[in-house]
Amino acid sequence: MTANFDIERRGLLLIVSSPSGAGKTTLTRLLLEKEEKVSLSISVTTRQRRSSEVEGVHYYFVSQRRFEQMRERNELLEWAEVHGNFYGTPREPVEAALNEGRDVLFDIDWQGTLQLYETMRSDVVSVFVLPPTADELKARLERRAEDNPEIIARRLKNAADEIPHWKEYDYVLVNRDLEDSLTRLRSILTAERLKRVREDSIQAFVDPLLSDLRKLTPR
Repeated sequence: MTANFDIERRGLLLIVSSPSGAGKTTLTRLLLEKEEKVSLSISVTTRQRRSSEVEGVHYYFVSQRRFEQMRERNELLEWAEVHGNFYGTPREPVEAALNEGRDVLFDIDWQGTLQLYETMRSDVVSVFVLPPTADELKARLERRAEDNPEIIARRLKNAADEIPHWKEYDYVLVNRDLEDSLTRLRSILTAERLKRVREDSIQAFVDPLLSDLRKLTPR
């Protein structure tokens, strides 16, 4: 009879984007806690490290010169300038994860998303997270107590520029309730995993299944 068989699949790139303060960081953190075989793509950035951030966990913090070297050597899958700082995704660890059937979670903006579309569209699943209201977005930024009023004002202005790009994403979530949004995000991941099973792996499963069925079928 057919033996137990693990159907293989190629990993996927799950992009979660939002204007600053809409909740993507919390959503992605909870997703990583709940889901197996998902790892966070850790970006390099020229931004100054916040007091709550850890090198190699949240970002790799590099000089602008080092960032430029990585970009020139084609070591970045995507890069973008956001709020006056540069961010980018190292290529090598992402490609290794996909080939091993592991999913990679991206917390990047729309500029990086469009770049990944150009190079790896068949591997990408993209989700845009919207705040429920403008007032709530402002309140969330203020509650973080990590940015001064000038930076908060800039982030709100940038949000007005970023939100129209929701149309370029595969899925959109309005983050009214964190638990509900997390449930929907996990449902998206489950559905996309089922769509991305490797065809040769399915064939290797189906062939012995059909052989066993024919043995059970009277001639």
